[in-house]
Amino acid sequence: MRYTDLTGQTDCSIAQALGVVGDAWTLLLVRDVAGGVHQFDALQERLGISRKVLTVRLQALVEDGVLAKHLYHQRPPRYEYRLTEAGRGLLPVLAALQDWGSRYVLGDGSLSATSEADSAETRRVHGLVGSRVPEALLPAATAAGPAGALDPVAEGHRWTALYCYPGAFLPTAQAYPPGWGEIPGARGCTLESCTYRDRLAEFAARGVAVRGVSTGRPDQLAEFAAHEGIQFPLLSDAELQLAVGLRLPTFRAAGVDRLKRLTLVVDGERVVRGVLYPLPDPAGSVEDVLALIDSLAGASEAGQAAEPGSAAGPGSAG
Repeated sequence: MRYTDLTGQTDCSIAQALGVVGDAWTLLLVRDVAGGVHQFDALQERLGISRKVLTVRLQALVEDGVLAKHLYHQRPPRYEYRLTEAGRGLLPVLAALQDWGSRYVLGDGSLSATSEADSAETRRVHGLVGSRVPEALLPAATAAGPAGALDPVAEGHRWTALYCYPGAFLPTAQAYPPGWGEIPGARGCTLESCTYRDRLAEFAARGVAVRGVSTGRPDQLAEFAAHEGIQFPLLSDAELQLAVGLRLPTFRAAGVDRLKRLTLVVDGERVVRGVLYPLPDPAGSVEDVLALIDSLAGASEAGQAAEPGSAAGPGSAG
């Protein structure tokens, strides 16, 4: 389905791409499918558009090869919509739109690896509490080398501490992007990762798996993990699956989209239970994560122990 008159623009790739995705609802549909919303009713509820409009948009995206339909219920027939390879190719576009909107539309135009506590970006990140982490397999590395592709949410653990950071660099001047130290919030990645390394036993004692996530290449993460002795997995979101799926805040430096520093505490059902953002103290944030997990665990245990009608009523657990 084409939304614009492309007469005279047949050789322009930008014009041809806009003919497929040049409608706001179309890009928002791709955004939500990337975020793990795959069924018609859920998409309609999330976007708040008419069923007729949604039907037309979904049909167009399937015809243009952006989405694929998968039958999940025979009678009556019901379909899920998943991104194709072409659809996943739009993830960097969505990340760029979000970064541009945060920086130039909602922000003052300055480059930053963090946000103000009262910003729209901060409110959006804290709004992740209660949402599910979309399924993904990301290349991983530890001090022992490449660790295959791993889920950001660790299987068999009560909690996963998923900390996002801008980059992992070896301690040489040439390893850092130009002007890195001048970007607010960018410094401290090595200190943060090494603090998690040094306190890993405290997380294990609480049944917590630690995962670090950046948009660094897998080979860069492997070198960094080996140099610093990082025993837990460092995941590469270089393809921006997690960043776009959760609408995590990013910034662009040295030609690379990078995650801003934040931490999510995720339960075994993939639900985000706690968020720490912004993080002005990378090393100190590790203690804050432990405290948050203790608080969540205590509230959960209190809720499980309470009987219906007792003093610990609905909503008392965190």
